[in-house]
Amino acid sequence: MYVKVVEVIGESESSWKSAVQNAVKDASRKFDNISGVEVYNLTADVVEGDLVDFKANVKIAYTE
Repeated sequence: MYVKVVEVIGESESSWKSAVQNAVKDASRKFDNISGVEVYNLTADVVEGDLVDFKANVKIAYTE
């Protein structure tokens, strides 16, 4: 069995958790058997002192 890794950026207007979930959900449309996710960078834009547009860079592991 081989494990492959793909890098994905997830986005959300509400939270980093949602951004990670969106990345996994989007990846699951293309890749079967997702077995794990590594979050390696979190960013957000700031508007008038508030965090908006959350982004999560993730590595998603899957098997074929």
